[in-house]
Amino acid sequence: MSNLTQFIFYAWVPLLLMAEMQNRYRFFLYALLSMFIWNVSTTWWVWNASPGGSIGAFILNSFFMTLPWWGFHIIKNNFGRRLGLLSLVAFWMSFEYIHLHWQLSWPWLTLGNAFATNPGWVQWYEVTGTSGGTLWIVLLNISFFELYRSYAIHKQQRTKQTRLKAIALAALSLGLLIIPFVISFSIKPTINDSIRYAATTSNIVIVQPNVDPYNEKFVAGNTDAIIQRMIDQSEGQIDDNTRLVVWPETALPVPVWQNQVLQNLYYKPVVDFIARHRNLVLITGIETYKNYGTNKATITARKNENEATWYDGFNAAVLMQFGQPPIFYNKSKLVPGVESLPDFLFWLGPVFEKFGGTAGGYGKDTAAAVFSAHGNPYKAAPIICYESIYGEYIASYVAKGANLLTIITNDGWWGNTPGYKQHLNYARLHAVETRRWIARSANTGISAVIDDRGNLWETRGWNERAAIKFNIPPTNTITFFVARGDVLSPVAMGVAGLLILLNLWLIIKKRFLKKRHTL
Repeated sequence: MSNLTQFIFYAWVPLLLMAEMQNRYRFFLYALLSMFIWNVSTTWWVWNASPGGSIGAFILNSFFMTLPWWGFHIIKNNFGRRLGLLSLVAFWMSFEYIHLHWQLSWPWLTLGNAFATNPGWVQWYEVTGTSGGTLWIVLLNISFFELYRSYAIHKQQRTKQTRLKAIALAALSLGLLIIPFVISFSIKPTINDSIRYAATTSNIVIVQPNVDPYNEKFVAGNTDAIIQRMIDQSEGQIDDNTRLVVWPETALPVPVWQNQVLQNLYYKPVVDFIARHRNLVLITGIETYKNYGTNKATITARKNENEATWYDGFNAAVLMQFGQPPIFYNKSKLVPGVESLPDFLFWLGPVFEKFGGTAGGYGKDTAAAVFSAHGNPYKAAPIICYESIYGEYIASYVAKGANLLTIITNDGWWGNTPGYKQHLNYARLHAVETRRWIARSANTGISAVIDDRGNLWETRGWNERAAIKFNIPPTNTITFFVARGDVLSPVAMGVAGLLILLNLWLIIKKRFLKKRHTL
């Protein structure tokens, strides 16, 4: 992936050239085919978790990605190439922003994620977030397209004017390429990493139990052995300075009512583990239920026919500390079709269930939460799996006081594919955006420690039973991105809205003139 990153700067040039030669509908088909190839070639591994769901994702995502290109082609034909190219920037960034926030969200292929294996290139994400990377990529593609076009014109005409224009565009392209690198490499940490690391005495233990999610984790009779495995792995690393232990998503797989976790017999060994180590807290994934009584409190609530009551099921994280009630956070960013359905598609629940998805969906929290405990230096963001690709949502944890990001995930559903590697690397970008260290516990790998510049300090590989003990410094810096969020995308949406209104005005004007002419 990192060896191919540079291609992102000019990968769209052929499609831009095609837009010069094709009519609107033919270009739409070419663009759709290009987006489909991109989706399948980069996220084919989704098939391992849900064959039917992956087909739907490939088709829908490709169609949505084609809409900005179609809009660009329309604006270009109606108002000229320059306004058309501006519209491509505005429409694409607007698409990514909408795709990040609506209920069929699938922002995995956000252009700004392309630098996930090279976070050193984009240290300025602390200001712009990944939308800054998207803007950089689109502008460079347009610049290289214009340079190629100008060079082709100069080759035909051989005039001083065409030569100077080609030289100017070459200088512009070079500047657009180099200046962000210069800015990134000029951003230095406020304190040397090694000094911060050496000054930190508190450590965190991250457990990777390597439990097969298909044939082991959710099989009756395996729970006791799985829990004991994680306890043994934890106690093999814990020392007097350990303040936090992190277990992966759904590490506690037996669903339990949230008000009965401490009394549940399956989880008594976990309660005893906490009692033996009273100076630390445990953050772990857990499957839970919450009872609403006779009221259907949420759209996702399910009915218990035996008792005529309503309840929700949650993919949750829990903080457990000796002598204190557990604190829960229910995963908020759910995977469309697999963990949730948009409100407007709930009537299709039985269809999604047949294809490996969910009929009712999990319940969810509506906002981020921070896990903190009295006397513990870590205020942790309990980020669950898919949530770790949402930059602004992660920033909201930090805005609420999180000084550490903990990501708990189970990437084993995808098998040994590029999926879990992509998922790990996307987290590196959000470490840069928030300037927070990350403790990542992945059931089957890759578990990792990531610093606030996106560097990997320690990792545990795929399909490996392992644990990490690391002195992670809590950090309290508030970046511009955390304080203000994504400021580029709303501007792009404003420009896109004006361009759409301009095109509507042109359509109305043409119809009015045509009607007037016929009269």
